[in-house]
Amino acid sequence: MLLVVIIVVCAAFVLLAGVGTFTALSRGRSRRSLEPGAPARTRPAALKAPPGRPAAPAAPPPRQVEAPPAAAPPTGPPAPTEAEAPTEAEAPAEPEAPPDIEVLVEEDQEEPATELGPGVEVLERPRFRDRLGRARSLLADQLAGLRRRGRLDQQSWDELEEALVLADVGITTTEMLLKDLKETARRDNLATSDELVGALREELVTRLQGERELHMAEDGKTTVWLFVGVNGVGKTTTIGKVAQREEQEGRKVVLAAGDTFRAAAADQLGLWAERVNAAFVRGNEGGDPGAVVFDAVQHASARDIPLVLADTAGRLHTKVNLMEELKKVRRVADRPPGSVTEVLLVIDATTGQNGLMQARQFTEAVGVTGVVLTKLDGTAKGGIVIAIAGELGIPIKLVGLGERPEDLVTFDAQEFVDALLPAD
Repeated sequence: MLLVVIIVVCAAFVLLAGVGTFTALSRGRSRRSLEPGAPARTRPAALKAPPGRPAAPAAPPPRQVEAPPAAAPPTGPPAPTEAEAPTEAEAPAEPEAPPDIEVLVEEDQEEPATELGPGVEVLERPRFRDRLGRARSLLADQLAGLRRRGRLDQQSWDELEEALVLADVGITTTEMLLKDLKETARRDNLATSDELVGALREELVTRLQGERELHMAEDGKTTVWLFVGVNGVGKTTTIGKVAQREEQEGRKVVLAAGDTFRAAAADQLGLWAERVNAAFVRGNEGGDPGAVVFDAVQHASARDIPLVLADTAGRLHTKVNLMEELKKVRRVADRPPGSVTEVLLVIDATTGQNGLMQARQFTEAVGVTGVVLTKLDGTAKGGIVIAIAGELGIPIKLVGLGERPEDLVTFDAQEFVDALLPAD
């Protein structure tokens, strides 16, 4: 009997423990379902009410809470409500894109200088007389004895010849000058050294006369100006300065980094392109320079840009294979729609007679149409200008009188002679 009582008590205890455990689990599920962020339980589909009993109303859909809109600026209008928000058909049109930066640059540059803001410096064109002081001093020292002599004699001619040679005019050009001056002295009965110096001034102006215009191609073609020269003469810098001149005159340009053998040259030209707001085309280092120039011409033609300024790798004028490659670049640049109207030889004025040898070789290879003489303000021997124009007949089109972009100016024969040989 006692054993039966014990068994009944144990069974009751087990039954009560099972009911307690079930109740605790049920409460735990309910508590977790009410916690925020807990996944919603799938609501079973509504059962169909049995006949005779009305169906229970469906539970309303859960309300969707929208994130609050970003706070509007204090000065702006209040955000529209959901009812006032425009529909897709009534959405306002997108604002117009801002005008092109290049157009803005052109418009700013067309404004008169008097309307520029305060503190803006208006740069003036440099004068030859102010920048050729070293060359003028050297030639003046050489001609001082001639001017003091007074009467014109054989020693006067000897002193003039020495002065011209020391000024880097060159032997050949000096001999031609003296021959023409002696004929002028006999014809005009020159008797004094001052008259001889005056005749020299007139002869130099005559010899230095030439066409200074940089030509553009005919309508429908893209103009190409090809810049050539040896290393270190300032080709890349000259291209950047010319690009700034053209952009200031309202003409868009494309800069072509045809010097693919020197990565620094392409990087430098890229900086100039950013500075003057010009298009820029470059290739892989060591790539085909002709392909770069061709791509630049195609780029310009597709965008109606009239002018391409093409850089080339610096090369020694004595290297036949490099000069042949330069000929190829010129032929490629001249293919339609491109048209090479200028081949500009950049020469460092401080190189003296070596610059004359460069001009002769490059002219034979690619047909130089004009010379850009850089660093003219840094040399005491300005006679190279006379030598190039006299012996080769190539016009000096641009000269560099300083480091600033504004210091690259069109060559003026009369102003150059006045700066080198003042009348007083």
